[in-house]
Amino acid sequence: MCGIVGYIGQRNATEILIEGLRKLEYRGYDSAGIALLNTNGVHVFKEKGRIAALEELLDETANGTIGIGHTRWATHGEPSRLNAHPHQSASERFTLVHNGVIENYEQLKKAELSDVDFVSETDTEVVVKLIEKKVQGGKSVEEAFRSTLEQLHGSYAIAMLDADNSDVIYVGKNKSPLLVGLGEGFNVVASDAMAMLQVTNQFVELMDQEIVLVTRDFCRIKKLDGTVVERKPFTAELDASDIEKGTYPNYMLKEIDEQPAVVRRIISEYRDEDGVIKVEDSVRQAIKEADRLYIIAAGTSYHAGLVGKQLFEHIAGIPTEVHIASEFSYNMPLVSKKPLFIFISQSGETADSRAVLVHVKKLGFKTLTVTNVPGSTLSREADHTLLLYAGPEIAVASTKAYTAQIAVLAITAADAAVERGLEVKMDLTQELSIVANAMQTLVDEKEKIEALATNYLQTTRNAFYIGRAVDYYVCLEAALKLKEISYVQAEGFAGGELKHGTIALIEKDTPVIAIATQSHVNGAIRSNVKEVVARGAKALIVSMEGLESEDDQLVLPEVNDLLTPLVSVIPLQLLAYYTALHRGCDVDKPRNLAKSVTVE
Repeated sequence: MCGIVGYIGQRNATEILIEGLRKLEYRGYDSAGIALLNTNGVHVFKEKGRIAALEELLDETANGTIGIGHTRWATHGEPSRLNAHPHQSASERFTLVHNGVIENYEQLKKAELSDVDFVSETDTEVVVKLIEKKVQGGKSVEEAFRSTLEQLHGSYAIAMLDADNSDVIYVGKNKSPLLVGLGEGFNVVASDAMAMLQVTNQFVELMDQEIVLVTRDFCRIKKLDGTVVERKPFTAELDASDIEKGTYPNYMLKEIDEQPAVVRRIISEYRDEDGVIKVEDSVRQAIKEADRLYIIAAGTSYHAGLVGKQLFEHIAGIPTEVHIASEFSYNMPLVSKKPLFIFISQSGETADSRAVLVHVKKLGFKTLTVTNVPGSTLSREADHTLLLYAGPEIAVASTKAYTAQIAVLAITAADAAVERGLEVKMDLTQELSIVANAMQTLVDEKEKIEALATNYLQTTRNAFYIGRAVDYYVCLEAALKLKEISYVQAEGFAGGELKHGTIALIEKDTPVIAIATQSHVNGAIRSNVKEVVARGAKALIVSMEGLESEDDQLVLPEVNDLLTPLVSVIPLQLLAYYTALHRGCDVDKPRNLAKSVTVE
């Protein structure tokens, strides 16, 4: 959600900022803006809608060697030009962009800014106007900036320009992600390293409640109490070509196609020199010492966690619970004596998960993050990290991160089983290789799956997915994919639950997609299909080789029972993709959604 970029150097900042914002489009946004400081003052350009709409506003004043930019996902106030960032102080001396949520902005507005006029509905405008009031009261800009941040409750990543000083960008961070990128004769600010890979791969990570003075030649980090902090930069291990679409029409299709290669890379990364799959000793020890695992996640990662529960319990014999992060924070259950909390997050920046992480660490519990982004907040703050090695995922609707999460959880479960002295009844390297081949077979069947999407989902207003056992978990993910990008009302159900109320929704030609990959429930799920067909449903059955019937519309290559979610999800991703595509939806950037959910 939301994105920040900033540049200070020798070049005209305009194109650098615009290109940086384009790289942040994947995070989700509904307006965008930039501010540039030159000899004629600060020039602000902002607009509702896509970055292309912002670019149409740019004129000859859009130049300067220092500037900031922002993509906004609306929280306070509707998407509009007035509510878009950057926001300015009353005199327009200070110009500011902000990610996050200021929880006490209304109290600050009443207590300290009752005599100040506001032009937007945002919490951000309160921040910039409070800074100016403190400067007018005699504080230096740095003192006013620090003092204001000390008063803020909630989350923020902030970058600010001072029209009276073209030599510094003022930066602050608490909970929301923010980095400073280092160059020769220039420095940059970004919510995500991908935004500024065009100019540097050297970044300094910022911690909570720190401020930074970013100039052309250095960045000075301080805590809010004024203590200077020394921190070495890290190299962002991203290939700029990885975040380009290449010959693909959109990122989602590219990322679906990359899944076989991702699984093969995971095998390689988690295999030692003897060819044995294993995880780091510290992770192995943490799992061995735990009496129960608690998986914390949201959205697609939560669905991967449900499959992970199956893997940990069936392969390693470890009791495992899966919880929605946003609920766990406010409704924490009784936990075991020696829990290990596993946080699953593609971005490693999910605010709801971080809230749980902070809480359980205070209680002294051990933590492990499974993420696609090294150096992300959840990775830095957890005791241990397992990386997905999926490469950048740009499309808002997650595909390859989901399968990468399941593959890494399978490896972790198998490693834990060996450590506990249990027999693993499969060669996981071989089985994951079979999975990768099966994935490749399915991504090569696009024309067949596109035809199924046209036949079953093109004109429907709703759809149901049914499955049993682990197939039910895949149904939840499949329904989410369809909802996310095509806006078809879709739900995933355990097959046996239909007759307990939901079957009342079945009408003539209602699409019902059934997943049948588990031998021990194959007969039961097919009975459920007959129940909905008898009531007029239009059934599409996705089955596994060896379990198929002659009327099944799609038969998957056979893989190990525990690993079927890695394969069955592929055609369901493609069904959602082609449904959205033919309905004219923006496949990569669906309405109202954000890639990185960085606010609670």
